[in-house]
Amino acid sequence: MQHYQAALQLLQQAKFEKALVAFEKLLGTAPPPLAERCRMYLTACHRELAKAKLVFATPEEQYDYAVSLLNTDYYEEAREQFNDILRGHPAADFALYGLAVLDAITGQVEECLEHLSKAIDGNPRNRLQARTDTDFHSMQDDPRFTELLYPEAP
Repeated sequence: MQHYQAALQLLQQAKFEKALVAFEKLLGTAPPPLAERCRMYLTACHRELAKAKLVFATPEEQYDYAVSLLNTDYYEEAREQFNDILRGHPAADFALYGLAVLDAITGQVEECLEHLSKAIDGNPRNRLQARTDTDFHSMQDDPRFTELLYPEAP
């Protein structure tokens, strides 16, 4: 159990390579419930190590990666990628749109409306895209969403 605690501490300290080695050593001798946890943490270590190696040539390429994460239900990882795009490119309407989709899927109504509004301000074509995007299905009954997509003509 002491080795497990040490491996877990390495993971919490973001020392993923060392944690990976420690969990792999434990895997062979651990009882079944502990071995299952070790496998889960091994997966987490592999994922974190893979993230550190990602380099994108363009924000659009990073967006494609974020969408792939979103489509495979890695919501927090997708959110990190969209936010990373916005840190480097605050006017990236496509990243705001991606966050709006993510917010709609995860039930964050206020955030969805805010991100979608900013995405539409940055590029009015996002309004047209959102009208047919099935990812916004959960937002269909919200009058603020309808107003955002179908504003009254002045």
